[in-house]
Amino acid sequence: MPRALITGITGQDGLYLAELLLEKGYEVFGLIRGQNNPKADLVSRTVPGVTLLPGDLTDMSSLLRALQTAQPDEVYNLGAISFVAYSWEQAALTTDVTAKGVLNMLEAIRVWSQGDLSKIRFYQASSSEMFGRVQEVPQRETTLLWPRSPYGVSKVYGHYLTINYRESYGMHASSGILFNHESPRRGPEFVTRKVSLAVASIKLGLQDKIVMGNLDAQRDWGFAGDYVEAMWRMLQQPTADDYVIATGETHSIKELLDIAFDSVGIADWAPYVEQNEAFFRPAEVDLLIGDPAKAKETLGWEPKVGFQELVQMMVESDLKLLSEKS
Repeated sequence: MPRALITGITGQDGLYLAELLLEKGYEVFGLIRGQNNPKADLVSRTVPGVTLLPGDLTDMSSLLRALQTAQPDEVYNLGAISFVAYSWEQAALTTDVTAKGVLNMLEAIRVWSQGDLSKIRFYQASSSEMFGRVQEVPQRETTLLWPRSPYGVSKVYGHYLTINYRESYGMHASSGILFNHESPRRGPEFVTRKVSLAVASIKLGLQDKIVMGNLDAQRDWGFAGDYVEAMWRMLQQPTADDYVIATGETHSIKELLDIAFDSVGIADWAPYVEQNEAFFRPAEVDLLIGDPAKAKETLGWEPKVGFQELVQMMVESDLKLLSEKS
């Protein structure tokens, strides 16, 4: 039975990946930070087959203990402070967790393996936010990185460090440059879930409007459940490498609003949407659209859920969630 350790187990990616690995017969361990973590119950309910281990990406000794307990064949480093807007408010903390946390995990693996790095494979969750001020469209694995937020800068550090450990120590270390991926499990602070929750609330008469930032911003949005399969496929390859994981399509916030409101029978969303500059980024990224050709050719991966289906799935899920609460 293969064994896997997942950091960031409480996030949407961690939950979907744990489900996938359990279905494939893995013994799965999840790293969880802090005593009485309120999300521990969420993990236990969603993926009851996962064994939770205490640990913190900022504390290398705790990572060594987790590795010793889990004895993993594969490590998936999904843990990060991942809300871009928050990274300007907490730049130092974002750096400690999202950047230096990668170093701590790579070093913990190197030390724990006692030089025999052939027995463990590592996945790093890189991000399309690394492209920032994009230098070519669409973005590929070879596109110059130009991050435009503390979060993006931190992800670049972790990305290049993963490459460095692969080249310096021969570690089977791969990075997935994931473009925006969403689901009903997405945190409410992210724009897609913010919209789906608000639209469901407006439909049910629980709120009157939603306050948004830049409605012209465009992203390449996919379904998180599809993207975690790409992570697993990377670690099954004989040679480690880096892959862009994306749909190859881009959509605006306005399109997101169109589909979300239309799914509850509201054709004109303008009366329900208010713009506020407080929700604009200090430095907006340009057109993010990924080229997943390498992942399709090498990994045999491609997304299954389209953008419209994804948005409708999220709205329907939040309608059900809010109806059950009221």
